[in-house]
Amino acid sequence: MQRITIDHRKPTARHPEKAHRPDNPILRKPDWIRVRASNSPVYKETQALMRDQKLVTVCEEAACPNIGECWSQRHATMMIMGEICTRACSFCNVTTGLPYALDDDEPQRVGEAVAKLGLRHVVITSVDRDDLPDGGARHFARTIGAIRAASPETTIEILTPDFLRKRGALEIVVAARPDVFNHNIETVPRLYPSIRPGARYYQSVRLLDDVKRLDPSIFTKSGLMLGFGEDKMEVAQVMDDFRIADVDFLTLGQYLQPSPKHAAVIHFVTPLEFDEYAALARAKGFLQVSATPLTRSSYHADEDFAALRAARARKLGAAIAEHA
Repeated sequence: MQRITIDHRKPTARHPEKAHRPDNPILRKPDWIRVRASNSPVYKETQALMRDQKLVTVCEEAACPNIGECWSQRHATMMIMGEICTRACSFCNVTTGLPYALDDDEPQRVGEAVAKLGLRHVVITSVDRDDLPDGGARHFARTIGAIRAASPETTIEILTPDFLRKRGALEIVVAARPDVFNHNIETVPRLYPSIRPGARYYQSVRLLDDVKRLDPSIFTKSGLMLGFGEDKMEVAQVMDDFRIADVDFLTLGQYLQPSPKHAAVIHFVTPLEFDEYAALARAKGFLQVSATPLTRSSYHADEDFAALRAARARKLGAAIAEHA
């Protein structure tokens, strides 16, 4: 009898956990968040480099609306540890399933790609890897080390999972000393059961607080998507929680529904409302705020990091002058 081996690691559909859900109609996007595809030669060069280095990008996997603009400027957010996530967030376009084993050569390839792109600032993110004992912390640390070796002048921003129930994982990543540690809250606490069921709001806030406790010199960053039905008071409360955790940089952007099986867009937040949120965040003391319909975690990350560093320098200068 012929023996058949089934590979249980590869999902039969991109979102198998969403297949049984009723469809949510996709609302027509307002004019202020429409984007055009890019035909730029630089875009194609960036795409070719990602293919040649066998790298995954969150730009493609998460269907980011800014991919045309960013890749045309040689800015690509690399997603390490594969393209299959162990979580099943209702907003996310990344494939859900049991991931493959880690690729030991990936950190070196990421470092080489960063050097070839000539990046001043790079953002590295990952899928959730709840299957790994350390949640992928060592792989993050190795990737940071490889970038430092290949491109010493490049500043490094990481966008990590929450390392839920992974004791010691955060310490491994912080010890590698990224310039910016980003972990997104994504939405307000009330909506976690439906939008981010595999995560815990206060675990995410604690993670950001612990980064500052372990190394106050590392910038911390987090963000929310708006449009799930949250209200302004709930967003303001998250801002307050972030400030208690001493988060430096806040991003706010419009949620865009990837497919009828994903969480529905309840409302489109207007540019004026984003401006109001930005003013509120600055009043609460964030060093840097990015709040626009098309804002994403790594959108304009290079320029934002420069502004973030300058804001800290001004704040320190003011504190020194006050106590002189």
